[in-house]
Order: sequence, then structure tokens, then C-alpha cells
Amino acid sequence: MRRTRAAAAAAVTVALLTATACGGGSTDSGGASNTAPGELTYWASNQGPDIAADQATLGPELKKFEQRTGIKVKLEVVPWPDLLNRILAATASGQGPDVLNIGNTWSSSLQATGALLPWDTANFEAIGGKDRFVESAIGSAGAAGKDPAAVPLYSMSYALYYNKKMFREAGIEKPPATWDEMVTTGRKLSKDGKWALGAEGSNPSNNIHQAFVLSRQHGADFFDAAGKPSFDTPANVEAVKQYVDLMAKEKIIAPGNAEYDKNQSLQDFAGGRTAMVLWQSAASSFTAHGMKEGDWGVAPVPVPAGGAPGTGRNTNSMVAGINLAVFKNTDNIDGALKFVKFMTGDEEQKILNKAYGSIPPVRAAQSDPAFAAEDLTVLRDTLATSAAPLPQVPEESQFETTVGTAIKELFADAAAGRPVTTESVKAKLTKAQQQMPN
Repeated sequence: MRRTRAAAAAAVTVALLTATACGGGSTDSGGASNTAPGELTYWASNQGPDIAADQATLGPELKKFEQRTGIKVKLEVVPWPDLLNRILAATASGQGPDVLNIGNTWSSSLQATGALLPWDTANFEAIGGKDRFVESAIGSAGAAGKDPAAVPLYSMSYALYYNKKMFREAGIEKPPATWDEMVTTGRKLSKDGKWALGAEGSNPSNNIHQAFVLSRQHGADFFDAAGKPSFDTPANVEAVKQYVDLMAKEKIIAPGNAEYDKNQSLQDFAGGRTAMVLWQSAASSFTAHGMKEGDWGVAPVPVPAGGAPGTGRNTNSMVAGINLAVFKNTDNIDGALKFVKFMTGDEEQKILNKAYGSIPPVRAAQSDPAFAAEDLTVLRDTLATSAAPLPQVPEESQFETTVGTAIKELFADAAAGRPVTTESVKAKLTKAQQQMPN
């Protein structure tokens, strides 16, 4: 019965997302039931600047796995706008890859479909044991009290990236540590056709990440203790309004950012059109767009005035990252477990996380000196001290869609010069809450 309800929920989510994501639903690239003996199909998320870059990064590693095990891996790199739709369609149809990447925020939603292999003690032992992984990363791999639905692969957190040259030219000595300082600094930088802060106003997932942090800083959450949606509480309304007001009221985000949804804010930052951006593990994208190491600085995401990054009200990032999951109905479970063991092995964790500018969720791999660089030190410290996981509830993907879209619509209002008021924000969040499954 639980599986039937979950499958129905997945189908509803596919319908919800079709309007906001590109090309969802196709499973023509093969599924677990179509995999030849001695082969695995792997859907990888687009982690690099483009799909070709991911293929270049992963290709040699997958060949290494084939040479060691005799198992060939058929790779497909799936763009982020398509990924959740593709996964949900696969869970509903039973036709998916053997192994796949999932955003860690989706873990509980996908766990509820019953389509993913649970990582019980035996399965963890097959890849070296659960205690190899950082606790916060495991905490974002499924609902509390249940076996995780996936294994952590890449860990990330948000940071404030700033353009050192633009700061020098504006006479600004240090990045803002509080939101009040963000506004003051932002007004000095937003002039002569350039803007202080980049945003992805049309990207529901990015909107959720920013709103979640501000909600925590306002002492709130988007789900109550019983796991029920509480989107339109006064504190959540205030948090969402604070974020959109960076464009609507403070005028430090360009109105055109209301239409951004595919990393355009990173391109603007690299091109010197914006001075700051809030992003996850962005260094590799900056270099791909022509920046050199040293052109940018990294600082923690701002917190309320009078505080410093920490737990509770001074949370300044979600626990971000990519998890590796296995479809339960794969006809090559032994091969899938070998592949997960390979990808999460100490050696491979160092190689892949260096390539993507992320933090290994495997403890032993973090000792590599490469992960002590300035950028990664900020990310690692944030994950260790001031990040919190998004709600690990079955309805998380619907939450991203409904509330993320509400914020997208509020950014559109701000860009068009329409008022963004407490009442209009509350109305959008109330509507989002009404769209959630009962």
C-alpha cells in the first residue's frame, strides 16, 4: 500500500515538474532491465561546466573500473533541468539505470517511491562500512530512522564568492559578513551598469536553497515537527521577502536575474558584471569561464547582524551534495555494489572531488592537502559547523517545486516593478502550501 501511494505521488510530481523543467520523462537511454550482462548503466548529474566536461572527467575513471572488474559502464550525463523528471519517470515505470546520481535533497522523496536500494548494514559493509562517511553527509541520504536511500558521493556547501578587483575598485576591504553589510556593500557596488549580487531567480531549486537558509536564520522551518508543510508562517514570509527584496527593495540584484536559471549568474560573475554570488563549490566553473585562481575570494554566507556562522539561527548553508543510488530492480546488483565501492573509494574520492571542486564525504579522502585550499576550507568548515540538511520528508521534491516556483514568480514581480509586499509573499506561500499532497 505504501508503494502504491508513493508511486502515485511520484506521478503527481512528474506532472508538476513538466511545466518547469525541460524534456523530462524519457527513458530511451536504457533501464535496469535492459542492461546486458557485464554492463551497468549510470546516470551522472552535470557537475562540470558542461556535459562534455563531465564526460571527459568521468570517462577515464569508468574505463579504470572496467579494467579492474571487467564491467563496462554505459554513461549518460543528465542536465540538471531534466534530472529529477527523468528519475521520477524511471521510479514510476520501473525502467531506470542501474546506478544514478541524485541531489541529496531528493533522497527522502525518492526513498518513498520504494524504487531505490536501501543501504542497510550488509550493503554498507559491501562498500567498506558506513562509518567511512561524514555524519552530516549520511544525514542527507534519507529519512531519519530508515536505512539511507543512497550513499554520499560529493559534498558541497554554499559560500559567498566575491570579485577581488571589483571590491578594490569600490574601496571595499572585506566581504560582507552580515545581511546588513551585504546591503551596504551592495549599494556601493551596484553602479555603472554593474551589480553587486547575482541570483538565479527562475531556478526553483536555487530559490529553495536560499530561502531555507534565511528561514533558519529567522528561527523557522518550512515543515513542522510532524512533517507537515508550514510554508506561510510569519517568519517564513519574512525570510522569503528578505531574499526577493535584494532585488525589489535594495536594488543590488539586476532585474534580469529574475529570468536566470542555468548558471547565468556564474557567467556574469566571471565576466565582471556582478561582484558577488552565493553558490555551491563554484571554483571549477569560474576557471572554465576564463577566471584565474586569485581573481575571486571566498567567505561564509552572511548571517544576521550580531552573529557569526554556527548552528541554529546562524545556519548559513544547506548540506549540499550529490548522492549515489542504486535502482532496486537492477539485474546486476553485485556489479552495482562494486561500482559504488569504486566511486566512494579513497583514491577515487580524491580524484573526482578535486576535479569538481567539492569536498569528499569520505573521511579518509579529506586528508589530502588539495582540500585545504582557501575555497575548500570555507566549504568544509561550513559543512562541519553551520550547515543544515533540507527537510528529509517524502514531499521534499514537491516543496522545491511549489515554493521555488512561488519565489520565481515574486522575482518576476520585482523585475517588472510590481510591489513585493508581506501580503503578496504570504499569498504565494499559501498557494504553494495548498498545492502540496494531503
